[in-house]
Amino acid sequence: MILATIRAKKPNKYRNVKSVVDGITFDSRREARRWQELVLLERAGKIRDLERQTKFQVAAAVILDGRKKPAVVYKADFTYRDPDTRRLTVEDCKGVSTAVYRLKRHLLALIGIHITEVK
Repeated sequence: MILATIRAKKPNKYRNVKSVVDGITFDSRREARRWQELVLLERAGKIRDLERQTKFQVAAAVILDGRKKPAVVYKADFTYRDPDTRRLTVEDCKGVSTAVYRLKRHLLALIGIHITEVK
C-alpha cells in the first residue's frame, strides 16, 4: 500500500490534506492511514465486511413550504463487523467535530447506531 498526498492550491477549511492509497482518494491523511490499518485487520481475520463511505439515513425526505427537501444522510468513513459476534462498528476519522456532525451522531444514537471516532 502506497500513501500519496494531494496538495491543494488553497488549504482546506479544516487543514486536511487529501491522500491516495491504492488508487482510492481519502479526505485526509488520518483517514488514509486508518484505511490501511483496517485492510490489514481484515486480511488477518480480525474484522470482516469492511466498507467505505457507508450511508445511513438520519431523517426521511420532507416537504417544507411546498418544496421537497431531500433525506438527511450521514456518510460514515468506515464500517465493518466483528467476525464472531457480527456486531457492526461505524468509524469516523475526526479532526474537527462540527455542530452538524454532532447532531447527526446524536440522531443515529437514538436508533442504536453508535459512532467510534478515530482521532
